Amino acid sequence: MSRQPMDPPPARFWAVDDVHGLDFDPAMKEMLAEESLARIRLPHGEGEAWLAAKYEDVKFATCDPRLSREALVGRNVTRLAPHFIPLDDAVGFADPPQHTRLRKTVSKVFTTRRIAQLRPHAERIVDGLLDEMERCGPPADVMAHLNTPFSLAGMSELMGVPEEDWPKMADWTRKVISAGVGRSSSERAKDEIGEYFDTLATRRREAPEDDLLSHMAAAEREGELTRRELVAFAVLMQISGMNSVRFNSANMVYLLLTHPEQYARLRREPHLLPQAVEELLRFIPHRNAVGMARVATEDIPVGRVTIRRGEPVYASYLAANRDPDRFDDPHALDFDRGFNPHLAFGNGPHYCVGASLARMESEVMLRALLDRFPDLRLAVPPEEIRWRRGELIRGPEALPVAW
Repeated sequence: MSRQPMDPPPARFWAVDDVHGLDFDPAMKEMLAEESLARIRLPHGEGEAWLAAKYEDVKFATCDPRLSREALVGRNVTRLAPHFIPLDDAVGFADPPQHTRLRKTVSKVFTTRRIAQLRPHAERIVDGLLDEMERCGPPADVMAHLNTPFSLAGMSELMGVPEEDWPKMADWTRKVISAGVGRSSSERAKDEIGEYFDTLATRRREAPEDDLLSHMAAAEREGELTRRELVAFAVLMQISGMNSVRFNSANMVYLLLTHPEQYARLRREPHLLPQAVEELLRFIPHRNAVGMARVATEDIPVGRVTIRRGEPVYASYLAANRDPDRFDDPHALDFDRGFNPHLAFGNGPHYCVGASLARMESEVMLRALLDRFPDLRLAVPPEEIRWRRGELIRGPEALPVAW
């Protein structure tokens, strides 16, 4: 007997103020248990939205061409942040084939071969940062000594940002991703970083170097992307590339230090580190709520509900990574989890173009800490760690350690 269509479920107001540290959001756990797509309303914007939480629903929502990112432009949909992070011309708002065209201009920088070439330099940067941390002595804030400066250096060097401009870049990116500094301050920072990359791209067209912005400037010269697209893409790459690695690598350190048996195991079994990084990526709820929505371009039946044309749809990669229908014992941190098809870097056309770089940088940081500080531990009880509250990206404000 066929199942009868059901009315849309009531919308849940989804606030994240009470989610602490790296706790898994209880709202996500409840929505994973629901029979259909959930309905949500977030703190900013207007109206309601659908939410895909289950693994298979998330894969559908991120691949179905009837769900459009481009249709989101100009829409004041319900959302967590008071503003959209990307500029309107960014690749995050594009659909194929335009999206495919834009990604092609940077994909050559993220090949397996290129990432392998970047690893020795990343290792030298980390070694220098840890030399300084060791000279300062314990207790030391590993966020200030390692995670923050390494992620800033790694992404800025890749983009081609001169070192003297890194402090400005750090300040701009902090304001853009913060939900607490106010919309006007965030929008002003986004405009300023856009103007910066516009000017730098002009310099790179005239005098190219071996960096990502020079590749993008060459693509602009060949007519493969416009200047507005270049600037929007550069802003998104710098902001997301820096902050995702910064906070997620700090979250990884925190988890290892609060699971000392896992830290000791990685010391004993160094070959296990890449697999452990994959499990950490799956396990860590690295952001609050959800990111950018898609908009239905026609009515779409999904199970027993119908997404109506014009309705926004969110996909939660974090919830999908804890779906018990896809992962055994999903709330356990298990470094023996072999096959691990997590969605930490997204899915479908908008899969993170810098995923291989982020993996490499996380491995380099953790490997260096494990080798240099076999007795590394938190310098304060875990409950005294201060966490970013009400922000888009989750992570510690500081991570004091001793050895």
